[in-house]
Amino acid sequence: MKDKLSDKRAQNAIQMKKSIELLNRNGIICRHFTWVKPGELGSRTRTEIYMGVETDDYYCAVMTVRRKSKIMGKEAKELMRLHARLEALKGTKISRRYLLLFAPICSKAYSLLQDEGWLIIKGK
Repeated sequence: MKDKLSDKRAQNAIQMKKSIELLNRNGIICRHFTWVKPGELGSRTRTEIYMGVETDDYYCAVMTVRRKSKIMGKEAKELMRLHARLEALKGTKISRRYLLLFAPICSKAYSLLQDEGWLIIKGK
């Protein structure tokens, strides 16, 4: 049991490092960067959720989606709901929202997120 837990933590650390590197390549640098469990937000999605403070003192939310199936409008709305729950949980206004995407995305979902102020960064 202990080995499973340590393996899970190691995987989370590796995924977090990859997310940070992708943000850095796009000119986004955070001073503080913490992982938020989706369960804390009442979600069962497999989305990786991070909250950080950028160097200019703005809070940012980073959500990473890794999967093979296409992201549709329903999932885009769920990401926006998770952002609102994260603001309520932390009690702060999170002004910058980033989506690190390792999946195909529907054009309507893409435009919906962009209209709401999300910056979508496509990974490899």
